[in-house]
Order: sequence, then C-alpha cells, then structure tokens
Amino acid sequence: MDLRLRGLRRPRRIISAVAAVVVLAGAGTWTAVASDDAPEVHRADQVMAVDGVRLDTSYFTSGDSGRRPAVLLGHGFGGTKEDVRAQAEDLAADGYAVLTWSARGFGKSTGRIGLNDPKGEVADVSQLIDWLAKQPQVQLDKAGDPRVGLAGASYGGAISLLAAGHDARVDAIAPAITYWNLADALFPDGVFKKLWTGIFFNTGGGCARFEPALCAMYERVAESGTPDAAARALLEERSPSAVGDRIKVPTLLLQGQTDSLFTLAQSDAAEKAIRANGAPVAVDWIAGGHDGGDLEGSRVRARVTSWFDRYLKDDKGADTGPAFRISRTGGVDSTDGAALLRGASDDSYPGLTGGDRPIALTGREQSFANPPGASPPAVSALPGLGGGGLSQLSSLGVGVSLDFPGQFAAFTSAPVTTDLRVTGSPTATIHVRSTSEDAVLFGKVYDVGPDGRQQVLPAQLVAPVRVEGAKAGKDVTLTLPAIDHEVDKGHRLRLVIASTDLGYASPAAPATYTVSLKGDLAVPTAAGVRTAAAPLPSWVWWLPLAGAGLALALLVTGRRRTATPAPDPELAEVPLQITDLSKKYAGGDRYSVRDLSFRVDKGQVLGLLGPNGAGKTTTLRMLMGLIRPDGGEIRVFGHAIRPGAPVLSRVGAFVEGAGFLPHLSGRQNLELYWQATGRPAEDAHLDEALEIAGLGDALARAVRTYSQGMRQRLAIAQAMLGLPDLLILDEPTNGLDPPQIREMREVMIRYAAAGRTVIVSSHLLAEVEQTCTHLVVMDRGRLVQAGPVGVITGSGDTLLVGTATPVEEPLAEKVAALPGVASAVRTDDGLLVRLDPDGSAPRLVAELVRLDVPVRSVGPHRRLEDAFLTLIGGSA
Repeated sequence: MDLRLRGLRRPRRIISAVAAVVVLAGAGTWTAVASDDAPEVHRADQVMAVDGVRLDTSYFTSGDSGRRPAVLLGHGFGGTKEDVRAQAEDLAADGYAVLTWSARGFGKSTGRIGLNDPKGEVADVSQLIDWLAKQPQVQLDKAGDPRVGLAGASYGGAISLLAAGHDARVDAIAPAITYWNLADALFPDGVFKKLWTGIFFNTGGGCARFEPALCAMYERVAESGTPDAAARALLEERSPSAVGDRIKVPTLLLQGQTDSLFTLAQSDAAEKAIRANGAPVAVDWIAGGHDGGDLEGSRVRARVTSWFDRYLKDDKGADTGPAFRISRTGGVDSTDGAALLRGASDDSYPGLTGGDRPIALTGREQSFANPPGASPPAVSALPGLGGGGLSQLSSLGVGVSLDFPGQFAAFTSAPVTTDLRVTGSPTATIHVRSTSEDAVLFGKVYDVGPDGRQQVLPAQLVAPVRVEGAKAGKDVTLTLPAIDHEVDKGHRLRLVIASTDLGYASPAAPATYTVSLKGDLAVPTAAGVRTAAAPLPSWVWWLPLAGAGLALALLVTGRRRTATPAPDPELAEVPLQITDLSKKYAGGDRYSVRDLSFRVDKGQVLGLLGPNGAGKTTTLRMLMGLIRPDGGEIRVFGHAIRPGAPVLSRVGAFVEGAGFLPHLSGRQNLELYWQATGRPAEDAHLDEALEIAGLGDALARAVRTYSQGMRQRLAIAQAMLGLPDLLILDEPTNGLDPPQIREMREVMIRYAAAGRTVIVSSHLLAEVEQTCTHLVVMDRGRLVQAGPVGVITGSGDTLLVGTATPVEEPLAEKVAALPGVASAVRTDDGLLVRLDPDGSAPRLVAELVRLDVPVRSVGPHRRLEDAFLTLIGGSA
C-alpha cells in the first residue's frame, strides 16, 4: 500500500487489536517541543498493553490546562507513529490534543498485521478513544465521549473511515490517498493486482507477519493468479465500504491522481456513500499518489486543520475549501524543475461521469494474442519506481508505457478540433471473443501527438477487466481510469485493449482475443470545474499608452541622424552578428558584458541563457538600441546598431509585457499601438501577425477578459506587427501554465518557420530545450558556449539508470547485449546505457524489468539543465 509517501511525512499504515487499554508502568515519558512563534508542545510517550499486545503511542498537547478537541493520527503501511509527528505537533500548537500510535506489527508495537480488522485495528481505535475521554485536556460531548477527529494517509486513511463507521463517538475525519473497498483495489474487476500486492506484503515484513488468514489468502491468490470469492470476502470485511451506511460524520476525502494502487474511483465510491448518509463531504484530488508526484504536504495539512477547526471546534468562520478541488500543473519552478500547481474547483462534486463528450474512434475488428505465460507483459505503471523514474523519462518526451506488437488492439480518433480537458472516467463498449472461456484485458486511453509517434498514457493508468464467457462473444463496457488531463488541439485519443500488463496477473495459457468497437468513446468533461485565474500582472493597469509612448520616443530618436559605420554587404542576409561587445557598469570599471561575440542566422530560434547577472538583459537592451555599448559592435542585417538606427524597423521586441487598455478589444489595442508609430497601416501586417499568435475570436473581446496566457500572446502579436525579420522576446512565458507555455512555444516556432529569426531569453531550461534550435550561454558577462542545442546537450542517446544496489558485471553484460543497446557501463549509482538509433527508453525499461535489474530511476544522462549547470560551474 502506501510506500513511504514523502509529502505527508511518509505516512504509512496502522494495524492493531485492542480490548482493555493499560498504560505500562514506567513507560510514559514527557518532552517539550517549542518554536519562536508557537506555543510550547508537550509530548508524552507511552506503551499501552492490550490483551497481550503492546501499542507504542505519543500524546501531544500545548497551552493551558483547558479542554480542547482531540485528533487521532494514523500512519501509512510499513511506517510508525514518528511519520506523523510533525503534523501532530502542528495540530497540538493549533489547540488540539493529538494522539499518535504505531499500528500492530510496526515500530515498537507488537502483534500481527490484520489489515484493519474490525476485531483488531478498529477495536484498537475505540480503546484509544476511551483513553482520550479520560484525559483532562480533552473536550467531552458527554461522559466517555470525547470530541475527536481522525486523519491519516493510505492505511491511516482507511482506519479513519473504518473508525467512523464502527464508533459513533468519532466527529469528523480526513482520510487521504486510501481505499474504500480493498478487494476492489487489489482485485479490480476480478483481476489480481500482483505487483502492488506483492510489494504490500513485503513491506509488511513478509507473509508471516500478517494474520494467518491473510497470509493464506495471499499465497493462494498469488499461486493461482485469480482472486476467489473467499479472498474478496476477507478483504471486504476489512474495508470501509462494509460500514459505509454508518459513516455519517463530516468527511474530507483527499485522493491521489498518480495512484495505480488506490485510484480516484475509491474516493468516488466513498463520496457517494457518505453523502447519501447526509454528512458534509468534500473531495480533493491532489497531484501525487502512491506512484509518486507532489503530495502537497503543507497544503493538505492546512486543509485538514481547517476541516477540523470547522467541525471539531465549531468555528463557522473556518474556510473548509470548495466541495471539489483538483490540483493542476501551472508552471515550472526554475530553481529545481518542480511543477507548480494551481487549483481548479467546483461548488459540487461532479463525480467521474458527466458532461460526456462522444469521441468517434476508427478501427476494424482486430485479433491479438495473450502469449504463453503472459510474457513479455506490457508496461504501464511501475510500482516501487514511482516519480523518480517516470518523471525522468518524461523529460525525454516519451512515456514509460509500452505495448508489444501482436498483443493489443488499437482504435484512434480524428484530431480533436479544440483543447479538450478530460476529468473523470472515459467509457467505451467493445465486443470481445476469445479462444478461451475467460479473457483478461487491459484498457487504456493514450494522448497521441500530431506526428502520431509520441503518445502519453495519462497518470500511467490502465483498467483491467475479466470477461467471463468470452468464448461465445460478449459485449463489455469498459470504465477506464479516472484522470484529469488536457488533450491539446490537433492531438488524437487512442483506445488500446491489451492482453497483458506488468502490474497484473494474466492467464498463463495462450489465447487469441478478438475485439471490435460498439460505439464512441465517451469522455467526461466536468464543465463546471474552473481553474483559478492567475492574478492580473501589474503592467495591465499601468498607463495604457505606455507602449505607444515608447514607440513615439523611438520614432523621434529614429529621425536623428548620427554618424554610423557603413553597412557590411557580406552581412546583408545575417539577422544578427555581435562582435567583441562590452558594456561597463555605470561609474565603475566592472563589466556587465565583456568581449561577447556570436552570430545568429535566418530561421533560427536562439535561446539566450545565463544565471542572474550574466548580462543577458544588458545585451538585449544594446541590441534594441536602448543603450550604447562601451566597445565592440552589433550588426543587424549588416547595419550597425545605434539608438534610432533605421534598421531597427526590422526588429520587433517583447520585454516584460506591454500596456493595454483593458476596456478595448485585443485588435483595437494593436491598431492603436501601430497608429502611434506613425507608419502606414498596410505595413502592420496585422492579420498575419494575429494568425501566427493564434488568438482567434478572442481578438474581438475586451482585454480585461483575457487570461494571462492570452495577454502574453497579444503582447507577442504586438511585437510581431510589421512582421519584423528579427524578433526579440525576453521571458515570454513568465507566469504561464504548461498549456500556455506550449502555445507560446508554437508561436515562436511558427514565426521562425517562415525564414525569420527569434531570440528568446528564458530561465525555463526545459522549455528552451524544446523550442530553440541554437543556444548562447553567458556567465558573468562573457560567452561560455554557443551552438546548436544538440551539440551543447549531447546527442540524447545516453541514459543513466539508477539502481537500488550495485550492478554486477555479468548483469551489465546482459544489458549491453540487449536489442537497441549500443553499450552499458557500470557506475557507482547504476548503469550508463547508450542506445542504438533503433533503441528506445520504454523498451529498455521493459527489458531491465525482465532481467530483474533493481531499477530506481531512469533519465537522460545529459539534459540542457545538466549542460547548463556544467557550463556555468554552478553559479546559477
């Protein structure tokens, strides 16, 4: 289950059975935790004896001796009470009495793991509540009934739900990334989730550490590969769904989007059941999960605290947040490359279906094989590898998913005509025939790029389904994994039905499956969910004609006649050549730019890179004729640049946005700007610039209605007016989310495709790597390196495979002999693998898994970020 999730203080799981609680003599110890701006927190450690089992507990309080609500915090599977210590201290400082404990079989607690057995772990919680009711710091609703809430992640989340169903004294809960029905989670649609289940039992310390009935169940199902009715019943009686009609307390459900163990369908089922009981319910889809990603620890803890403030402290002013919230990627942090998140929300939970949009798929009836032994298996998620490997592979522009020819059927849509946000579970009906009585299939929907080669499996999720009676033919409706994913305009959706998957058990006997479509793919859109608008940048409200004033100033200075060097006819077709350019800081001998030389040719998109203080902005200001150099020269199409030089009419510039009149339309703002330049209207090429910028019908709307991405594109369009041969863009993607950044990238590429030239200064290294053809890297005012992106970053055919343990030479030799691998060299951290031209990262991962290589991460050996940091020596 939860494998040491970092973002929530590595929550894991809780397990124990408690009858009578007794504090062992001498086991209690008191410590104090304090900070400068928070009350002192006292911690008491005690070992409680329960029917021969010992539970290791900690009790946290702060402030005076007055009574306050209590909170029980459970940990995740494989963990201990120490994993939730920080959250316990925070809650105690906020005025709660907090009790944590290590579940049976974990940490210093004894006993066998019972998977939240109602007679064991759930009974333990009731006894812990009994103990809280006797504490002088705890608020009571009545004798023996403390005001108490429960929270925890994964295994600790499940015990929160179960305790609320079994003990009426529980007043509010906040379970995270957990299950509603454990049988559905480990045996989805009758298919054994073998890899996660195996990891789960190994994390618990081996089968013998579990209750005998659970151990026997696991060994039986693992051997047969097929879950039986007794196995389902055993897990279901330990699931919150068994007491779903009795959970009637305010519930905050936090579920992970990158989670192939406990999918969004688990919290969906919980929401429906608890809301039907009349209790307040809120659902929050966080960015991480058991497969990695950002678990949003600080935000989640803050929301849990607000939830308890409202429903335990009765603070009606506490902001419990929207009924439904999703975390969506909204930019990149240049300091560490981490995705920035923005919330999208709705006043009501939309569920996993609704607002369905039919997407027509094409594809004939197709037959494919389930190979003997179900090997080699297709690859989707890689449990245990999680965020490290998958996020590294994403930097290569490929997904880790891999389907083997002859083992799947595929049905593909036409390119979507507008951006499509999928929120929920797509569904499709297919007809299945098999040469065997039963068939096991795996459905998944890929997002396929315009070139047809690059395809992404959102969140690496697949939907398994067991089809009984398939030999006679049967219609099957697939409910595909719930996701929140944007499909870009021009991309296609591809429904793949595969016979195998690495994470699941498939029939060992060979069989042939035949699949045909029975209708469209229904895609839920959740139209009511809105992403929070980015705040308007201050420049939108600046003096509206600031841009026009700048243009007028340039026009005036352009009329001055200054002595300039004669044009160089040999450079007449060269957009930019800089030679020995230098500029000193005002009033000193230090240089902001020194002896800088490089050349830019037609059709290039050149990235100007460097850490803060490298001299990039000074160089651009000299290029635009705004300041004079102290030495060297700049030539644009052979003409030397001076303030007001006529050749500057062939240069367009975007520097930190533009001032627009918010009440005018986009088109009116651009027309006003061009009129201010005094140049003929026909020279503006307004329609061509707007077509490249891709603003469409938005041009007729008032600028105040624009998103930040649209305003940025309008500013780019303004710089493009007159279709300048050289376009200079300084940080054009500032403040944009990934879809908007992608749109900006396409604008730059389209502009350069017509033979014009673009120079872009940006701190987003991954974006520069995808957008630019050439690079100039500066540091401390000097040129460090210039050339094509591929030359600076390397060929991109080398991968660094990180391993949990050192790789022995015989295994390295086996990797080197794999198809598509040119060489494999052992390193201190794993293997350095160079691919042949026909090799691919996904196929390499599949082969490494087959060879039992203990893969921890896979990534490019040298990305632009690596090259950049190497070149500047870490001065960024």
